[in-house]
Amino acid sequence: MALALQGSLWDGPDAAGLAPLSRVRRVHLTDGAWLDVLPGWLHGADDLFQRLVDTVPWRAERRAMYDTVVDVPRLLCFYDEDTRLPDPRLTEALDALNAHYEPEHFATAGLCFYRDGRDSVAWHGDTIGRGAHEDTMVAIVSVGSPRALLLRPRSGGAAVRHALGHGDLLVMGGSCQRTWEHAVPKTARPVGPRISIQFRPRGVR
Repeated sequence: MALALQGSLWDGPDAAGLAPLSRVRRVHLTDGAWLDVLPGWLHGADDLFQRLVDTVPWRAERRAMYDTVVDVPRLLCFYDEDTRLPDPRLTEALDALNAHYEPEHFATAGLCFYRDGRDSVAWHGDTIGRGAHEDTMVAIVSVGSPRALLLRPRSGGAAVRHALGHGDLLVMGGSCQRTWEHAVPKTARPVGPRISIQFRPRGVR
């Protein structure tokens, strides 16, 4: 699949490894929610992006909406805890997250492929399963070109914006899935393709 990716000046082909998670910056939100943010956490992210584009068995989905069925505006692939991840760099990232956030244990990986500004995800929280009534964590690793991830409190108030790409890490924790929502909005601005890898604990969707 040929897509135009504007590479990062700081992520050359020889870069590898992960930045120390001790560098993560915690942002406290309202109602017991928080974010951990670490730009450029995963080195070599642009090469990883292309490998995932070429090797992941991406699928398009359709979903019922009101009285019609519509295309999901992104490509998807899900890896449960018994399935090997599609690239050893993702296994390395998963192991590092589990070591840092112990005793929480990330078990599954959901991949979303945003091909251009027409691909998006609507406002939502990951509240299927344990996230509906417990504090949980969702770790997002973003590779490819940056796209805006917006978060807003369910009780009302200003949205928070993070542009994620080129190996950035954002972890949503505490009550974030219950008390806040997040989205990747459509945009008419020229944007490159991006893949979002969401690591979740068992029982969180």
